[in-house]
Amino acid sequence: MTLDKHLKVVVVGGVAGGASAAARIKRLDEKAEVVVLEKGEHVSFSNCCLPYHLSGTVEKSESLILMTPQAFKVKHDIDVRVKSCVTAIDRQKKTVTVDGPDGVYEESYDKLVLSPGASPIVPGGLKGADKAHVFTVRNVTDIRAIKAKIDDPAVEKIAVVGGGFIGIEVAENLQMAGKTVTIIEMAPQILAPFDEDMVQILHKELDDNGIRLMVGTELLSIGDKTVTVRRDGRESRLKADAVVLAIGVRPETALAREAGLEIGETGAIRVDAQYRTNDPDIYAVGDAVEVYMAQTRTVGRLPLAGPAQMEARAAADHICGIADRNEGFISAMCLRVFRQNAAAAGLNETQCRRAGLNYDSVLLFPTDKVGIMPGSHYMALKILFEKPTGLVLGAQAVGPGDVVGRINTAAAVIRLKGTLYDLKDLNLCYSPVYNTAKDPVNMAALVGINILENRVRQVHVREVRGLVEQGAFIVDVREKKEYAAGHLKGSVNIPLTELRARAGEIPKDVPVYLHCRSSQRSYYAIRCLQGLGWDNLYNISGSYLGISLYEYFRDKTEGREPILDNYNFR
Repeated sequence: MTLDKHLKVVVVGGVAGGASAAARIKRLDEKAEVVVLEKGEHVSFSNCCLPYHLSGTVEKSESLILMTPQAFKVKHDIDVRVKSCVTAIDRQKKTVTVDGPDGVYEESYDKLVLSPGASPIVPGGLKGADKAHVFTVRNVTDIRAIKAKIDDPAVEKIAVVGGGFIGIEVAENLQMAGKTVTIIEMAPQILAPFDEDMVQILHKELDDNGIRLMVGTELLSIGDKTVTVRRDGRESRLKADAVVLAIGVRPETALAREAGLEIGETGAIRVDAQYRTNDPDIYAVGDAVEVYMAQTRTVGRLPLAGPAQMEARAAADHICGIADRNEGFISAMCLRVFRQNAAAAGLNETQCRRAGLNYDSVLLFPTDKVGIMPGSHYMALKILFEKPTGLVLGAQAVGPGDVVGRINTAAAVIRLKGTLYDLKDLNLCYSPVYNTAKDPVNMAALVGINILENRVRQVHVREVRGLVEQGAFIVDVREKKEYAAGHLKGSVNIPLTELRARAGEIPKDVPVYLHCRSSQRSYYAIRCLQGLGWDNLYNISGSYLGISLYEYFRDKTEGREPILDNYNFR
């Protein structure tokens, strides 16, 4: 559909959502007049690359700026105005009030798109939060200020408050810049989208790379050279020449509230399926809006660049008369933590429980490519599924190799409401330099189907400590040399190669828990014993490698008595 040539669209906010909406409108109708008002210094910059300037991975801060106002005008005929803060919306007059470089003025609109984003959370009443050496991360100006600070050789110790995606990426890049970094996280773990059994691998990775990670720790105040924290009821002071607050973000809704636009139950702007607010001439997209979460059939917030661009395109299409199908979102995200790549899609265990779903999960440690190929590594791969349907609910992966590709595959299955059987039957590309003939996602589906159909029973790595402490009968089916290099305390070593000859050593009148390195050999052992008449068997999901990774960080930081005599991380 061609727009009336006099139609005028004003976009508030010029980063991911706003810039995308503006450009899409111009692509659909060249005659549309589009004005973008951005309160910051820059538009269309790469938010997600900001932390990588701290380490020099992105060498020049100018590289973070993807488009200038001049480029928008030349390439798209879009009028972009920076340092132009919209302070009010008059819905009756259809104008916005703009505080710009040359003063305050009114700008009229026919359609208005709000993309104000979200602002970093700074806890109210936090003593010292306003000090000059305390920073947040939102835009290029912020990251330049942090870079200027850390370029001072006297700035050695830095506290990063918050263990979300931005906090972890900032911490990694500060460490790569040669700084001594402490992460302070109030929750028991970093990266809430990942389950505890997966995130322990990343806890270990941070610790291995010299970052002090303090989970379950509350920031109380910030001094000139210290921060005061509380952990396990005890207060302490840590040295900190600079502090980066990366606690999270809060949707920017003040402008919408003051204009009488509806705010949803999540505290973000409420929109319909086409991203219209309760005013049919005002749309909202990006981090400031609440979206429909397809799996739980609830509304939520998804402050990510990908969804923001999808929302922007849908809103622009609707403005131009094109109907868009809105089936909601599933969450999908990834990051790098030093040598480990991590990705997650769909629901995690906490979300499954909150939604009241009947679910289970499998945890595997397959190689990411054929084992004899250079660069082959194990990955931790977890699939969550609904019982009894087998519907794939979520997927998480951590490892040095291509975990993102595996989770993208699972994300597509989740989006299409696929089951373990669909995941099992996916025909995926194969080459030994990329994967294995039976790709890890196919393998995870097969294991999940075994659990779903009750061919094999399992216990999860989080349950193993309790089993060891209770003196459960645990059989380690690895070879003797492997057992000697490290084993669960109190376990019995019956190698798979000796199982048939020594089966009589395994009782039938108490539960028996079997494990190997990664659960494959123990699965073979269980199937063998079931065929010989045992029906009291449980496979330990993740096995010795999973147990080692799960237990290590908490043993080290909490001073717990280990349940194994030596860790094995290979």
